[in-house]
Formats: sequence, structure tokens, C-alpha cells
Amino acid sequence: MESVVKRYVKNPVLTPDDVPYPVATVHNAGVVRHNGIYIMLFRSHLHNGRSIVGMAKSKDGFAFEVEPKPFLVPAQHGIFAEYEEFGVEDLRICPLEEDSPNYLLTYSAYSRHGVRIAIARTRDFEYVERIAFISQADMRNVVIFPEKFNGRYVRLDRPHSEISPWSIWVSYSPDLIHWGDSKVIIKPLQYHWDEMKVGPGSTPFKTAHGWINIYHGVFNTMAGAIYRLGVALHDLSDPSLVIGVSDQWILQPEDPWERTGYVPNVVFTCGSVPEEDGTVKIYWGAADTVMCAGTARIDDLVDLCLNKSRQAV
Repeated sequence: MESVVKRYVKNPVLTPDDVPYPVATVHNAGVVRHNGIYIMLFRSHLHNGRSIVGMAKSKDGFAFEVEPKPFLVPAQHGIFAEYEEFGVEDLRICPLEEDSPNYLLTYSAYSRHGVRIAIARTRDFEYVERIAFISQADMRNVVIFPEKFNGRYVRLDRPHSEISPWSIWVSYSPDLIHWGDSKVIIKPLQYHWDEMKVGPGSTPFKTAHGWINIYHGVFNTMAGAIYRLGVALHDLSDPSLVIGVSDQWILQPEDPWERTGYVPNVVFTCGSVPEEDGTVKIYWGAADTVMCAGTARIDDLVDLCLNKSRQAV
């Protein structure tokens, strides 16, 4: 079966060797196009195992150059320092359409208390304003839709729960700080490629048919877990309504750097950029070690959700 996602021929697009300060990995990056430049905010393990976020820039979305200093490191003072003590990870970028340029940043904050989600804001990718923590432990993988719905912000998140294991939920907020009205909308499907867990991936983007949500799904094998990418389509006016979830994955570990590394057999996305030519650039961390990129036709992703869909919950 031909892959829906076409890999960039010069993958990986970023490796630890490209970073001008000592890191062990480069992976799980949020990506956005800002003033005609692609901004990549990537996670790196330091050699003590804790994570920071670096920044790389590109004119074409493929050839990236890393900035000399990290973009975001654990806070040193106040409440953020306590809850970011063990690292900041897996940052997503949400371009707010109503207030451009204005980007919301959501990321996982690790500490002795567990993992929770923090939200920050930037206009220029130089100054970052931390806003608040927006979850208790244990929560990961929060992405915010780029526009409001009936005056409220909407996010997809993935709480840890053994009762409804590792499912995608939707939540609402009037102010980006207080969230509620939560409900589960996409669950792992038994005896399916994502039967172990699912979680939001990159920031959803709008199409004529609905919001595209590229998510990750996990399947457990005798040799360990395999992380793949899938796609779902959400209603334009009410993103809690799932129009369809593709019955097949759109990307799985195949290249050597996706199958071998810090965490083998992983493709994991935190960023995608829709283009005017009807394609979308998708970025993924490969084996939690390097960054890769590829493209897909947006119509192909929509078609999978509309015509080759599986049960959502």
C-alpha cells in the first residue's frame, strides 16, 4: 500500500549533530510558518536525561538551521520552577487567527509531582510569556484549535486513565486558564492499529470539509509498542463532533532512524503546516532521536476520514 505521507528525500531534517549546544536527541517539534519563515520548536534530551526546547528556522520547511541558544528551558523561579523541574517537552504551536501574530504554546511540564500542561504565549518567537498551568497531573498532548467557538477556546487533550485508556478528549475555556465541559471523543479501537492508546498530535487545521486532526496511535507487540500517525476529521462549527476517523494509519516507522533510536519504532507528530497548494507539511520525531518531514495531499486525508472511517468511541 502506498503511503499517504510522502517522506522528504533528505530525511532526517534535524539531528543532534545540527544543534550548537550539547544534546542527545532532537524530536517532537511544533512547527508554524511565521512571516514567511518556518519555525520549529523541538524537544531535546540533555545528557542528564531532562528535556529542553530548542528553535530552528527554515525558508523552505525542510532545510533548518538551529538557533545558538535554547528557546525554552525549565523556569528557575516561582511556581513554574517547581512544576518544570524535570523538563519541558513536546511543545505545540497554535496560531490564533483572531489576533495575528499571536501564538499559544502548550507543553508538558515534568516534575516530582508528575506531568501537567503549561500554556505560554509569544508574538515574535523571541519573548515568551508563561501564562498558567492548565491541568493537574497526569495530562499530556494538549492542542488548541486556532479559533474560538461560540466565544470559547477549544482544546483536544489526553488524560491518563485506566478506565478509558489514553483517549482523546475535548475541553472548553473562556480565558485559556479555566477549562471544563470535557468529554471523550476518540478512543482506542480494540484489535486495531491504535488499540493501546491515542493522543492529539499537531494543531488541527481547517479545510472545507472540517478540521483535520493528525493524531498518534499506539499498538503493543511482543517486541514493544509501535507509534503510528492517523487522521480524524472534526465538524467546522463544533469540533466535539467527529465526522470520521481513518481506519488506516497514514504513517508508520519504516526508515532506519524511525525504527532504531532512543525509543525504537516511533513516529510522533507535534506539528504540521497546511500549504496553499493543497498539501500539508507534516513533521515527526523519529525514534525520539531525530526530526523528519513529509507531505500529504489534504484531500487524501479528508477522503480517508469520509470514505474509510472507523468507529470513533
